Amino acid sequence: MSLNSQHSFWGSLSPLGGLMGAGLLVMASGRLSWAITVAGCLFWVYGLSTFTFSALLSAAGGKIFPVKGRPAVYTCLSAFFSSIYIFLFWLLCPFAAFETFMLLSLTALFCASSGIAELFSQGDNHPDIFDIVSDSVSQAASISGLLIAFSILREPLSYCMLSFPGTFQGMITIMYFKSGTFFPIGIFGTSAGALLLLGYIICLYQYFKGNKGK
Repeated sequence: MSLNSQHSFWGSLSPLGGLMGAGLLVMASGRLSWAITVAGCLFWVYGLSTFTFSALLSAAGGKIFPVKGRPAVYTCLSAFFSSIYIFLFWLLCPFAAFETFMLLSLTALFCASSGIAELFSQGDNHPDIFDIVSDSVSQAASISGLLIAFSILREPLSYCMLSFPGTFQGMITIMYFKSGTFFPIGIFGTSAGALLLLGYIICLYQYFKGNKGK
């Protein structure tokens, strides 16, 4: 079984298909700088955790990694690589790391619950490393792409600006839009506003999808 058989974007095992990524999407899309930081962590955790566990499983086999305990080991690897990313990012930009600490900590949980661990629990002691890593990275790409796209829409509506991680303040303003009588819409800066905006986008998607199917 492959994650691609469940479709990396809308499948039942994908972060979006089961709405497991909805919380992260709402919290991390408030700023483009947050979204970029979390997207980098998703690629790092998904890719390295899957590659490391696949390599260890192929080398050691089922004697050291029994089937029932593999999800727990994979969760520990995800948490380990998430911690490494937070530490490295903290060395580069302490304030940005502090600002996104909780969001970066959640990436290990999303990775562990993404359905990849279930593939390792099927008893295959010699998985195809290239296929399973590519499937894992495609999951990270799907949620990261949507996260960044949503933040590009949400941040200008909320703050009339776009930001990028960096500097001693934690973020750099890379684009500023002139505010008027209507913008910024402060409600979109909150989680409630993000849910309203996300619900509106989903309704538009369902509407056009339904009309296309007729």
